[in-house]
Amino acid sequence: MATLNQIVGGLTSLNDFIARIGKSIAWVLVTLMVATILLQVVCRYVFNSALPWPEEVARAMMIWMMALVASGAYRKGMFVSITMVPEALPQTLQRVLRLVLLALAFVVLVQLFSLSVEFFERGFRTRAASFNMKRAWIYLAMPVCFGTLLLANLELLLITITNRSSELSLSKES
Repeated sequence: MATLNQIVGGLTSLNDFIARIGKSIAWVLVTLMVATILLQVVCRYVFNSALPWPEEVARAMMIWMMALVASGAYRKGMFVSITMVPEALPQTLQRVLRLVLLALAFVVLVQLFSLSVEFFERGFRTRAASFNMKRAWIYLAMPVCFGTLLLANLELLLITITNRSSELSLSKES
């Protein structure tokens, strides 16, 4: 059990680090995305000459922004969820349900990660439509997203297995 607790502690530290870095980069991406869209608005309506690339660049930044913050949101329970059923169950059944759902999510995330790596690899065959960049670099956001979600899911699964429920409630508050 001590080894499992050390693994959970290491995963928590790693996921905290990933969430901090992801959040910091995401703020930069949101700022750049807004600036890109504003540039397009000015060019289109002030100079009457729309640029060909801002929409695609802004979309790529939005995809990356989402990919970088998804795992932090997942760890804090910020995704949409139905809590009425689990809250009506006794504590033991809540834990069992949580374990089953986290295990199921783990299997789905492994499959999504595998598919997203294949998609990333296929992205080297095409270029973005309006600027000179392989689409793979945009598609890389999905393996990053699903990989970090897998790490977060594994942490939550191990926390539930070790019955460290106080950490779950702390992670939801922060």
